[in-house]
Amino acid sequence: MKNKHFYIYSSLMLLMIAGLFSCKKKEVTAADNFLNYTIPNVPVTSNYTVGAFYYSFGSFNANITQVPTVGDYYYVNGVPTIGGVATPSIMQQHIADAGTAKIDYFIFSVRSPTLDNANYKQDSLLVNTFLAQPTSSTMNFALTYNLNIGLFGITNSGGPSGNGVTIETNASKLASFYNDFKRIAFWMSKSNYQKVNGKYLLVINNAQDLNSNSNVALYQQIRTNLTAMGFDLYIVGMQNRWSPPERYFYRFQNCTDAMYEANMGDYAGDIDRYNLFPQMCDQNWAYWKSTIESWNMEFVPCVMAGYNYQISNPTSSNLSVKRTADGSWYKTFTDVAKRNASKSRLIFLDSFNNFTLDSQVEPTQSYGTTYLDITRTAFKVGQ
Repeated sequence: MKNKHFYIYSSLMLLMIAGLFSCKKKEVTAADNFLNYTIPNVPVTSNYTVGAFYYSFGSFNANITQVPTVGDYYYVNGVPTIGGVATPSIMQQHIADAGTAKIDYFIFSVRSPTLDNANYKQDSLLVNTFLAQPTSSTMNFALTYNLNIGLFGITNSGGPSGNGVTIETNASKLASFYNDFKRIAFWMSKSNYQKVNGKYLLVINNAQDLNSNSNVALYQQIRTNLTAMGFDLYIVGMQNRWSPPERYFYRFQNCTDAMYEANMGDYAGDIDRYNLFPQMCDQNWAYWKSTIESWNMEFVPCVMAGYNYQISNPTSSNLSVKRTADGSWYKTFTDVAKRNASKSRLIFLDSFNNFTLDSQVEPTQSYGTTYLDITRTAFKVGQ
């Protein structure tokens, strides 16, 4: 009996061992990676509202290889200029080009009118040049407030507490901060100032650095001040690229209506982001969207047509986005944006004409209207 049990046991063990050796463990391959997917083409069932950041610059960088169709221009006192000759009609062409792309509005940057008045005057001159164009009524505009924390004595580390110096530390500068928004509200009275859901759009640049004792109270005061002037605000705050929204939740939650990440084309030295850009950006934005929508806010995807490190630093070893004849990188980026836009369907485009980063969609002699056409077909119905 013992031998019978022994033989049965031995046979079972041999079968188990044979089974183990016969089942080879599946080798892990690149196909198993959760980033191994293709961004699908996202059809446009309803128009997206596209705002393009518009830049001015004092010279045309010699390292820029693209030549605008209108010629190499720069700005003098807010007026486009070629070879020392003021050529304001370039702005009219830009409005026409934006119309070709069906861009809804330009976003102009303004600095502090109270503490940086000389630069604010230059910013104002650019907006005035835009408004002076005979076709400006066909194009909306909005403002992005360029927060310079140094002007307000703000720091994000150090100080008596070690947590930085808040804007409330200097009562005079805090008053200047509030006054800035009262002053730029002048532009909101223009008939073609951009609104979102009936509210006046205001973008705040570098909002992640606004160190305050209470950002909720700070933003509420901005809103109260401008509501008293007749302007109910829709505020979009900028946070720096490739960062989680929770990092600065206390500077945005219950403060702004929406958030966006700037300069995603700058992969910040992470080569994986370069090689797997669409998928990694898609994952990043999907997480952003779900997180800030849980805060009752909206996410605004911000796309770029390219990014070139060597223009500002020719010796940089960073890999730049190579423009192709079909604009495929940008086209895929627009699909990533559409997959992750919130209910108001807002899209930021950075930029219309920032040649210093090669992020522009403005027509050039080499690629013509390719990027205008991609923008139009990507975000508008029936294009």
